[in-house]
Amino acid sequence: MATAVADLPFTNSAQQDETKPFVGTPRKATTHTSQNEGLIFEKSSPGKKAYRLSELDVPTVNASALLGDSLREDLGAMPEMSEIEIVRHFTRLSTWNYAIDLGMFPLGSCTMKYNGRVNEAVSRLEGIAEAHPYQPESLSQGALGIMKLLQDCLLEITGMDAITLQPAAGAHGEFTGILMVRAYHESKGNARKKVLVPDSAHGTNPATAAVVGYQVQNLKSNADGAIDLDELRKAVDEDTAALMLTNPSTIGVFESQIHEIADILHAKGALLYMDGANMNALVGKTRPGDFGADVMHLNLHKTFSTPHGGGGPGSGPVACKAILEPFLPTPVVVERADGTLGFNYDRPQSVGRVRMFYGNFGMFVRALAYTLANGPDGLRQTTEDAVLNANYIRAKLDGYFDLPYKTASMHEVVFSDKLQAKNGVKTGDMGKRLIDYGFHAYTVSFPMIVSGAMMIEPTESESREELDLLIEALQQIAREAAENPELVKTAPHSTRIRRLDETAAARKPVLRWKAPAAPDGVEPDTAAKEW
Repeated sequence: MATAVADLPFTNSAQQDETKPFVGTPRKATTHTSQNEGLIFEKSSPGKKAYRLSELDVPTVNASALLGDSLREDLGAMPEMSEIEIVRHFTRLSTWNYAIDLGMFPLGSCTMKYNGRVNEAVSRLEGIAEAHPYQPESLSQGALGIMKLLQDCLLEITGMDAITLQPAAGAHGEFTGILMVRAYHESKGNARKKVLVPDSAHGTNPATAAVVGYQVQNLKSNADGAIDLDELRKAVDEDTAALMLTNPSTIGVFESQIHEIADILHAKGALLYMDGANMNALVGKTRPGDFGADVMHLNLHKTFSTPHGGGGPGSGPVACKAILEPFLPTPVVVERADGTLGFNYDRPQSVGRVRMFYGNFGMFVRALAYTLANGPDGLRQTTEDAVLNANYIRAKLDGYFDLPYKTASMHEVVFSDKLQAKNGVKTGDMGKRLIDYGFHAYTVSFPMIVSGAMMIEPTESESREELDLLIEALQQIAREAAENPELVKTAPHSTRIRRLDETAAARKPVLRWKAPAAPDGVEPDTAAKEW
């Protein structure tokens, strides 16, 4: 029995033949925009609005009389969309994001841990979230109390004598610390000329030293990935201002001879700066102030769980020994004779203010909530769990990937792509293939001390079940690299956007959308509305 024409989709009734029900040219079906989201500008249609308001029934103010030349007749090249289109657009984009609420970030050196929701709840309390930095000190005792208590906690954790919360992040903390080192040496009559930086340090260390005006001298690591003491002795002299040491280092190795390193520096009048970005391996177990560090920064947005990535906000407090206290940025929180808290600006040897206001206060609240919620025993357990997780991954992947340093790992482990490179598969390829398995990539090609580095830091946040999923995925990728290397070299295969030309992206980045230029004889505003 023939099908009725009216029942057929995509038909052209003028050409319809009941024996050939799909005569005509149907429009080709495409995937829904939820799988292929365009720019909001590309979705715009002239005249669409996200609101509907009745006409005013009261006299209107003469806007031109009030604003003069500042009055705009239109918004220019702005997208015009309905409310539901706007909501769906940004909601769909949000589903493309990878987040710690979805899965683990195995990024090494970054300490991408879970941020407890209680931290967020506390930071949003009305008296905290709405406190203004220009409030009088008499009305800011609660906020000052938070800062003072956090400082006391961090000093206990680090074993230092004094601290500033001003710096906005890790590299900013480094900058502040080395400024203090320079000010200290200048107070002795000689700023000195150079800063020593090991090849296993964070990449910001040499940049910081150079910005502060020091020459940078590199130190090669020994076969264990640690400081070579003989090379250090040769390098340290009366021109040495400091050694910038990341401990544990970027390969996850703790400097077991740290006391002797400090003694070598101090014997020549040099200082030991410790990059504290990897404190997640030390909190509650050992204190940098006890093993010879003179000044260090902390990353609250790493070790103390506050949000990390996406450009901030961060917080990089700098703690120091008493000899550097006079040089801390101004102001500092002090307790006055009457028991109230306030800021002390009378600091003639200070390096000056390094941050507007007093730092990222919201990060202080979250970090203090994290610290108090864990307590001493919980902080120690956190450290032990982070180290255990890293070593579990190391044990399960050793043999699948090359392990360049056999020294005991702390909170992170670094493999290399040496075994896979024989088949042309590099660390970046395997990182992209890991995306197909639902994980964010590990840290690729860093630290530079390891060729083809694969740097993994699970933190204490991850369960054994989650670690096993990551391990199984990486083991499978190792097998694929041996049996079907092209599969790995062309990954990812399951993402909405496939592999990019990274060379072209680096050399010719296109970071801004522009409305098409108006044709000759067409007003720009008109052209903008008719993209």
